[in-house]
Amino acid sequence: MAVPDLADSPPVRRLADWDDQRLRSLATSHDTPLYVIDLDRVQANYQRFAAAFPDAHVMYAAKAHTGQSVLSALLDVGADIECAAAGEIKRSIQAGADPNTIQYTAVNPPAHDLDYAVDLAADAPGLTITIGATDTLDRLAERDYDGRVAIRINPGIGTGHHEKVATGNDAKFGIPYEQVPAVAERVRDEFDLVGIHSHAGSGVLTDDLEDHCEAIERVGEMARRVGDLEFVDIGGGFGVPYHEDEPPLDLDKTAEMVRDAVGDIDAQLKLEPGRYIVADAGLILTTVNTIKETPTATVVGVDASLATLIRPAMFGSYHPMRNVTAPDRDAEPVTVGGPVCTSADVFATDRPIARPERNDILAIGNAGSYGYELASQFHSQPRPAEVALEDGDDRVVRRRETLDDVTRVEQ
Repeated sequence: MAVPDLADSPPVRRLADWDDQRLRSLATSHDTPLYVIDLDRVQANYQRFAAAFPDAHVMYAAKAHTGQSVLSALLDVGADIECAAAGEIKRSIQAGADPNTIQYTAVNPPAHDLDYAVDLAADAPGLTITIGATDTLDRLAERDYDGRVAIRINPGIGTGHHEKVATGNDAKFGIPYEQVPAVAERVRDEFDLVGIHSHAGSGVLTDDLEDHCEAIERVGEMARRVGDLEFVDIGGGFGVPYHEDEPPLDLDKTAEMVRDAVGDIDAQLKLEPGRYIVADAGLILTTVNTIKETPTATVVGVDASLATLIRPAMFGSYHPMRNVTAPDRDAEPVTVGGPVCTSADVFATDRPIARPERNDILAIGNAGSYGYELASQFHSQPRPAEVALEDGDDRVVRRRETLDDVTRVEQ
């Protein structure tokens, strides 16, 4: 894979920047709904972010998109992988990651996840397990684990695009702030304490940086209190603009504010962007199958649904939409929804879009993160295929499921 030139990589890729003709061709060749992921853009986004933090260790948060093609592309440009579950660890290794470089951030980890990580660490002592509860330390000790441990801190400050992702002020995540020094002593007695970790929230843009950096300041303060650490990991959460008129994250300003917030630490700074790396590198193509005029709205039915992209239903999230079949038609306000039997299955309400007609192809932008990752088989719908763009070519990286796939695990 050719390494993309950052000079040709703008800080955000808008939906209008995609080639409509190519998208129509992909829909024709591979049917819809269809996930599309641009691996060249994935690599460029990682390199741009890493260049803004030249003295930091920039990992990729796998949960944003765990596709083998994405993980392999990022490994090719030097990224290490941060994982939140055993499945993500296994997928990263299958993509070529050295297990000694993996950081496993365990949140209330199931027993089989801990078993997997501990067994793996026996042959890969460089693997790091990040804990957010003293219970997890007890469970690691029960498994005779004495390896690398990082402590996840709850800084008491949550940031991000929605209350459901403001993890820095959620009791579910991390050791309560003032308990951290005592927990650090215990970890040093029983394990190898290598770092501290925090993640304040997700979807942070430039206007959110002051709150985000307030949380980072507390992490830096705790790092100095605990002392003698290999790394200080401030997580990810750096966002992309979903609305067309939102400016992109100012990376230079972000890097400056983050460094100032962390302060002077005698440890390696780590960051774990996920959404920033893959969101604008992916989209969903969907076909219009129904046009319904009602007294209150023009309803456009498509073959994608909340089972394809759940973020609008889960968070009320905005995703840009474009009629790639006829982008120059006059725009009309329409409501776009899928075939799932709930009023939550709506991608846009009274949104001006170039007037859709039956069989038109619509593109849903910024779907590279938490698209396929949160897909389901609700209504027994097979999950769509995914196509990767790479060096001017395209290839299927996840085949379209069939109805037989939906029932295959039943007995």
